[in-house]
Amino acid sequence: MPTRTPTYPLHRTEEIVKTFDCFGSACTVIVAGRGPAGTATEAAARAQRRLLAWHDQFSRFEPTSELSALNSDPRETVEVSPMMARFAEAALDAARLTGGLVDPTLLEEIEAAGYDRHFSRPSVSLHDVLDVPSRHVAGPHPSHRWLDISVDRTAGAITRPPGLRLDSGGIAKGLFADVLSAVLTGHDRYVVDCGGDLRIGGTEGVGRLVEVQAADGDHIVHRFLLSSGAVATSGIGHRAWLDRDGRPAHHLLDPATGRPALTGVVQATALAPTAVRAEALAKAALLAGPDQLEHRLPHGGVAILDDGGVVVISAPGALTAGSGR
Repeated sequence: MPTRTPTYPLHRTEEIVKTFDCFGSACTVIVAGRGPAGTATEAAARAQRRLLAWHDQFSRFEPTSELSALNSDPRETVEVSPMMARFAEAALDAARLTGGLVDPTLLEEIEAAGYDRHFSRPSVSLHDVLDVPSRHVAGPHPSHRWLDISVDRTAGAITRPPGLRLDSGGIAKGLFADVLSAVLTGHDRYVVDCGGDLRIGGTEGVGRLVEVQAADGDHIVHRFLLSSGAVATSGIGHRAWLDRDGRPAHHLLDPATGRPALTGVVQATALAPTAVRAEALAKAALLAGPDQLEHRLPHGGVAILDDGGVVVISAPGALTAGSGR
């Protein structure tokens, strides 16, 4: 998990902390103080239950999930739950925001690349993934398939060409963090960490250190001090494997080619007001390459290049707390 928030604020008072396996990764919920969701203990437990339920609902690896049912439904228009409709809207918004670089319709391509099961850790090293001479910035899919999807929240329905399947990906995790943030906003302090997509806030406005790990995970490359908002990180070093042809592959695809992208950026962290936006910006920053980092990280962030260089993008209101090993 390349982005993490220490479980303590900058002044220590009692907090309830729950960490558990979810979304093929680890999730953490931190709550302090009574609020709309009850006591801190009740609020943290409620958030954990909802995240675990969303895992079952949105996993493409579970044949009984709602996402799997949607993807296999032969009808053009399918009735869906309110949360599935919200996810589809968020995914389409991310595609529009990034000019199609964040594309929720690449499920066939990601499965063909070998990402057809959960990866708890990479089976090949980042060095092996990068052992390719060419680098190319990514582009949108030539068919712009996401434009063929529409969502009717009032009717609770998604319309798309039969056979066009959706991948929940990081956008769903960002959405879940945002939804729980709205539930916890009246508590003294809270953190929702959905596998590295973070929402931080609370009525006390206490600052926390958000640590960005190196792409290989062996040290901290940068720290941000945040009292509210969202952070997300996309990188190619944490889910990597050998494809069916024996080539190193990872889960961040170039929509234009359907193949794992190598752009010169191996990891990008984005700050943003919401976790959905942070997730979309981080992925787009990696896919667009080094020359577009400032444009793609308008709220601030940090990127790691494939030569080991670290680029910090500052923005008003985003305090930098330094870096170091």
